[in-house]
Amino acid sequence: MAKLTTIEGCLTAIVTPFKGGKVDFDGLAKLVDWQIEQGVDGIVAVGTTGESATLDVPEHVAVIAACVKAAKGRVPVVAGAGGNATSEALELTKASEDAGADALLHVTPYYNRPSQEGLFRHFEAIAKSTKLPIILYNVPTRTACDLLTETVVRLADFDNIIGIKDATGNLVRGSELVAKVGDRLTILSGDDGTTFPLYACGARGVISVVSNVAPRAMSDMWDAVKAGDWARAKQRHFELRVLNQMLFFEPSPAPTKAALSILGRCSTDVRLPLVSATPALVEQLRAELHVQGML
Repeated sequence: MAKLTTIEGCLTAIVTPFKGGKVDFDGLAKLVDWQIEQGVDGIVAVGTTGESATLDVPEHVAVIAACVKAAKGRVPVVAGAGGNATSEALELTKASEDAGADALLHVTPYYNRPSQEGLFRHFEAIAKSTKLPIILYNVPTRTACDLLTETVVRLADFDNIIGIKDATGNLVRGSELVAKVGDRLTILSGDDGTTFPLYACGARGVISVVSNVAPRAMSDMWDAVKAGDWARAKQRHFELRVLNQMLFFEPSPAPTKAALSILGRCSTDVRLPLVSATPALVEQLRAELHVQGML
């Protein structure tokens, strides 16, 4: 695959399937293949939805390599390589390169709540350590720190920082990013529910959870926007609204794995401290998948 200068469209933040407590690599390969067949524009490996927090480093790297192998160059594979210590993020960056990733997703360092200058220097160190394209990832509800727009503007000066996944859920913030750096960075929605509104503001893609379960519909939303068919994109937004909400009724990705299990695509297994979706939610998901015409 040629060197990437931009990534856009629907990228699936793919789950990491487990079987008997271990990574189910056969199941992962089948999921990647299905996603690509259904039209997604990229695969994001070992992000939050991929349960990166409960994978050890060898598993983390092996999942990236498995996604690269399964994708076979058909779409880019973006590797989750973040850490709350810069040294750890640098090690995962190198390991992701060696595993064949096409690009990197780097989350803001969690728990230790760095200042904006600390965030800038963290991402500066990463950008200078690699030639791979980097997508910044801002998700304050999980990390307890917020990458402010002013800092993103500074980081946009690095040639290999090409985008930002905005998971603030704040449309004002998303609009601000498009206005200030949209000509230099690809703004990607990090919340499925804000995807269509952010497209209307000028975002050019999504790193999606719901596309794990409904890849064709979520991809079609972007395809419609790209074709200027806003009515079709809006229709997809509302068709997916209930399913998207259900996938976060309980801690993610347990509901997503439950939905995929109903579809026969992976087990419901998650690793502690997460637990599998409750029977009540499983039945709600089953009913919604019938509504979606997937059963």
